[in-house]
Amino acid sequence: MSTLKHIDVNHLKVHCKDCNLRELCFPHGMNDEELSNMEAVVDQPKPLHKNDFLYRDGDKAVALYAVRSGCVKTMTESANGEEQIVGFHLPGELLGLDGFADGAHTCNALALETSSVCELPLDQLESLCHELPGLQRQMRRIMGKEVNNDHKLLLLLGKMTAEERLASFLLSLSARMEERHWKDSEFNLSMPRQDIANYLGMAVETVSRLFAAFQADKIIEVDRRHITIIDMPRLKAIVGE
Repeated sequence: MSTLKHIDVNHLKVHCKDCNLRELCFPHGMNDEELSNMEAVVDQPKPLHKNDFLYRDGDKAVALYAVRSGCVKTMTESANGEEQIVGFHLPGELLGLDGFADGAHTCNALALETSSVCELPLDQLESLCHELPGLQRQMRRIMGKEVNNDHKLLLLLGKMTAEERLASFLLSLSARMEERHWKDSEFNLSMPRQDIANYLGMAVETVSRLFAAFQADKIIEVDRRHITIIDMPRLKAIVGE
């Protein structure tokens, strides 16, 4: 008869100081002592499966979340039930700030693939920020990036042509890959075409047509969800870089 062995979850936990995403996440700029103090309160719940919700619109805000692996999309819903995707969150990126204002989330967060997150409890955030100057600086940095991302999305939806929107989206993903020291010219899209179209405010057919046009012009190569950027200067020229 087999016996169950006790598993110490602390051995399974990825410590902040050993995480290769630490410079993008909560620990950015922290020293070893600050890292140890923060690790004591950061939790790593069980992984999310594809289409699992991390939180829903209206849920009480209890934590800030850092994506450790996979990809999580955030989306809002209009009064008539139409969904608008407002972000795709890659490893090292944070979400949950929408719950800061009134203590409840104002959007849904859904895993696009098997994903894992780290949780920083909100009820300990204020005291941690007092104790850990590094975390306080990082929180200001995170909020600044959130505002910048909102401005970029407004510009994307309001002023750019369809071609510019898709080029800007691919360049943004490329820059985020480079930030993680991954290949910036070759990556898999976690999100389906309909999600890209929704985020960019376009029809799915338009997104598919533009992918085909970029491929025909030898700017990118497309193999289902695998993207290879062949001509980065031309892609940047589309958006005026």
